[in-house]
Amino acid sequence: MTPKSRTRRAAVSLAVLVGVVVLGGCGIRTTQVPVDAGPAPSRVPCEVSGESITPQTQQQGVPVRVYLVCASQLESVDRTARIPVEKNVDSRVRVAQALLDELEKEPSPPEHEAGFATYVRGPLVLTGARKGDPAGTLRLSRQPEDLPAPALAQIVCTFAESRAAATGGSVLLGGPGEYPPRAYQCSAGIKERPDEAVPTLGALPSSSAAP
Repeated sequence: MTPKSRTRRAAVSLAVLVGVVVLGGCGIRTTQVPVDAGPAPSRVPCEVSGESITPQTQQQGVPVRVYLVCASQLESVDRTARIPVEKNVDSRVRVAQALLDELEKEPSPPEHEAGFATYVRGPLVLTGARKGDPAGTLRLSRQPEDLPAPALAQIVCTFAESRAAATGGSVLLGGPGEYPPRAYQCSAGIKERPDEAVPTLGALPSSSAAP
């Protein structure tokens, strides 16, 4: 090896050594393997422990499932609701009103501790289908599209998984005005992003199925 070659190799080695020292001094770890640390851990459990739930034998009512907001998503919570027996009132309306009443309640201490919240604010009253409404329509005392998006998402998804749902799983909701009801759907996307508009099938045609 010539003296010129040895000098060139020494210069290259020195340059590499200086580069390593500079990187180390800047706190940069030299690696060619990408590190995927995964999503940041959530501090909100979004789950009520069984020990925090009052035993069914100590409550009066029937078991129901409602949707609350937790960590910016819809999550289901098991509760016990009172469904009054009222004459001349459709059973679907009674069930839906009981679910709506549950959604209006502030989360219990265990639910609150787990990160749950509700955007449904009362008073909200439900009535059945009017003359000309499609069968299975529920009318709110407020126009559904005037409610906050998360509140409407809570109502739709809670109703969709109960006897309040119409045929096909859609929720037929209308308001106090003369606007026709709409068929709202509880999709997986709306459970993940309840602050977005709840998907609908549009305005429904009038029907003579309602009394």
